[in-house]
Amino acid sequence: MALVLSVSPAQANHITASLVAEKPGARGGEVMLAVTMQPEQGWHGYWLNPGDAGLGLTLDWTLPKGSKAGDLQYPVPQTLLVQGLMNHVYEHAYAVLVPLTLPADAQAGTTLPISAKAQWLACTETICVPEQATLQGTVTVGEGPAEARFSGWRAALPAPLDRAGTFTTTAKGLSLAIPFPATARVEDPHFFIAGDGLVDYAAPQVFRRKGDLLIVDLPRAKVPSAERPGLISGVLSLGEGAGGIALTAKPGPVPDGGTPLTGTAAFSATTLALAILGALAGGLVLNVMPCVFPILSLKALALARGNSHHARREGLAYAAGVILACLALGAAMLALRAGGEQVGWAFQLQEPGVVAVLLLLALAITANFAGLYEMPGLSVERGAGSMGAFGTGLLAAFVATPCTGPFMAAAMGAALVLPTWAALAVFAALGLGLALPFLLLGFVPPLRRLLPKPGAWMEKFRQVMALPMGLTALALGWLAWRLGGATFAAAAAALGAVVVVALAFAGRAQRKGLPVARFVAPALLALAATAYLATPRLADSHKQADAGLLDAQPFSQAALASARASGKPVFAYFTADWCLSCKVNESTSIEREATRDAFRKAGVVVLVGDWTRRDPEITRFLGEQGVAGVPLYLWYPARGEPQKLPQVLTPETLPGLAAGR
Repeated sequence: MALVLSVSPAQANHITASLVAEKPGARGGEVMLAVTMQPEQGWHGYWLNPGDAGLGLTLDWTLPKGSKAGDLQYPVPQTLLVQGLMNHVYEHAYAVLVPLTLPADAQAGTTLPISAKAQWLACTETICVPEQATLQGTVTVGEGPAEARFSGWRAALPAPLDRAGTFTTTAKGLSLAIPFPATARVEDPHFFIAGDGLVDYAAPQVFRRKGDLLIVDLPRAKVPSAERPGLISGVLSLGEGAGGIALTAKPGPVPDGGTPLTGTAAFSATTLALAILGALAGGLVLNVMPCVFPILSLKALALARGNSHHARREGLAYAAGVILACLALGAAMLALRAGGEQVGWAFQLQEPGVVAVLLLLALAITANFAGLYEMPGLSVERGAGSMGAFGTGLLAAFVATPCTGPFMAAAMGAALVLPTWAALAVFAALGLGLALPFLLLGFVPPLRRLLPKPGAWMEKFRQVMALPMGLTALALGWLAWRLGGATFAAAAAALGAVVVVALAFAGRAQRKGLPVARFVAPALLALAATAYLATPRLADSHKQADAGLLDAQPFSQAALASARASGKPVFAYFTADWCLSCKVNESTSIEREATRDAFRKAGVVVLVGDWTRRDPEITRFLGEQGVAGVPLYLWYPARGEPQKLPQVLTPETLPGLAAGR
């Protein structure tokens, strides 16, 4: 008989593993072993190819001399789509079977000790914990009854296909033809490919039937493997409870056409609709940002001077500029990610050259509001027609999109994994939300009538609006210091001073009725090019370290795993110096003495992920949490399920969590 022993590690695992032998075996013969895996409620383990994230089971065997363990045989996995990331998992109890060849010289009646150091990853939808255990047991040489549970474990394995399929590479990925009788029923198939880096796991798999073939089109991976596969293997799941088929495919012809199967898209219309609504709401929120509200206010007041036709035309032009800017930023992000770069929303603010240009732009707008010169698109006296409104829309979108607002997090996270056309629809919805107030003013006359009547006070109002824009310029100067150090910040500020002086002289010429645009525009473009190309060479790559009031440790996956293993509560927050909502939350709710005292009393470990500069590890982690930007706040209690906190914190939120309320 086989002795079964489940070893409990010092820190309790969330997946309990044990080693079971099916029955005694003859010398030189084969005995089947099973590594049983029992996840806790809400936890899951992984298939041999875990998908977009995760880690399968690994076994380091200690066996009697002459014994040999074979390949791991997994049951048919399940798909788990978490915030757009596709994982291949088991959310229930399962067993991985391993054939064991016994020594040819083993004597009948001998008890052979076997052990394996097992490692795996246990995850919920929000947290993963690396786990391990030493599994031990014995196998008797001889005859005896079989363990009854093996019949069920064998039935869960995919049935081997007796014929090889064929596959071919296409412009979009792989096309695979699987021998499958036309009379056999299949309702919800999914192909789990064993090779890594070949396909996009979360993208839709399109199935079609042609005669005795089941054909599946698999989109290429976003970061494809450089090697061309000579053989493809995997498991075709036939649907929940219907089992699966293990197969291999070799290069060969795959026929065109066939009858499409429905229900094979990896995302639903509901998911896309929710992402679009979230982006639309997030764009609306961006209008109250201090760098956008002055621009929107002055453009709105300018509409009060025009007729309905003029208002509608400018409203459409402004909306076109905003939407185009959001589409351009989104397309650039998607293109960089497709090229293997780890970037997220507001990636442009992680580049010193972009921050230097934004500083110059903020100073130029502040100088305009202060009355040093006239920028027609931002004049309350007159507009610059449709082109001026279009340019103002581009400007508003560019300076408004750094932060991820309350409704944008899930929307931008979904955009990273949706098909390109759907992702661009989300970015367009963000632009529409940002443009919607001005667009409504252009098309709804009663709203325009609510605006104050034009008068001399409007010029005073414009000068008042110079204050928030000036504060924005100061914030960008501070960001330049945080991002690239004192020398870089000083160089950017010096260029900004030159811009302000040049615009002041241009304003004097404007007031005398002299044309200045043809001289000033090239000079400003030259200064902007210098800011973008030259000043980053002065940037210091040393990252600013600031533990803050909470003595926060820098975030890393290893630091998070270590903190979780300590058994203490963990608060992990992700921020950036260019994120206004992050800084507001830190000022009002995080960097407070009440929070510090509550955390010290509860022994909370604090981790901070500073995303001010590009950090691939933080970008990957944000993607795993289903968001594309900051802020992100995660609370890991000492016991229980982790929580994703709201993006707007209150002063009571964190002390309450620390106190268990």
